Amino acid sequence: MNNAHGTGPIRPATPVRVVIVDDHAIFRSGLKADLDQSIQVVGEAATVEQAIAVIAQARPEVVLLDVHLPGGLGGGGREVIAGSAALLATTKFLALSVSDAAEDVVSVIRAGARGYVTKTISGAEITDAVFRVAGGDAVFSPRLAGFVLDAFGTAPADIADDELDRLSARELEVMRLIARGYSYKEVAKELFISIKTVETHVSAVLRKLQLSSRHELTKWAAERRLL
Repeated sequence: MNNAHGTGPIRPATPVRVVIVDDHAIFRSGLKADLDQSIQVVGEAATVEQAIAVIAQARPEVVLLDVHLPGGLGGGGREVIAGSAALLATTKFLALSVSDAAEDVVSVIRAGARGYVTKTISGAEITDAVFRVAGGDAVFSPRLAGFVLDAFGTAPADIADDELDRLSARELEVMRLIARGYSYKEVAKELFISIKTVETHVSAVLRKLQLSSRHELTKWAAERRLL
């Protein structure tokens, strides 16, 4: 899950304010040390109750949220998101967990998380994921995206031929990979094309389909069972 240009995360103009929620203090400390200087950690929490309180007070742009947490009613990360529902318009939740179980992934996405990555990723990759989520993208470790698409793309839907006819064969390939959560760099490697070419194709796809973001593209593709 590398960034689109392959030369390190694209830093935003102002620091992204983040709250880290995990019940292991050592992991929180290590994660803070690994994050880019353009990410400002404004709060930490180890339990469901602490998380809801810290998020309400700090009003971060992104919450890095473990799925399994002590406290509350046993709902873990889902319960934290539910308890912070009033802030979902301005605060994005990115699940960060050791678990790659389909039920964990789907449950937090249903609750309102904008992405899910595993703790095996590097500091540069989690930094990139934070920037992307803050910017409005949905971010998943590639293998996990399939769980979400299976869960949310089960309703039959007619494929809009006129919409698909607007896309070239290469644009359709790029669209499918981007919608699955691949970064521009990963798409370029998969299709043996340059990152600049991937960017050009993505811009064309969004324009032709009248969509504004990768998140909308994922939803569009899932609804049409294109993945």
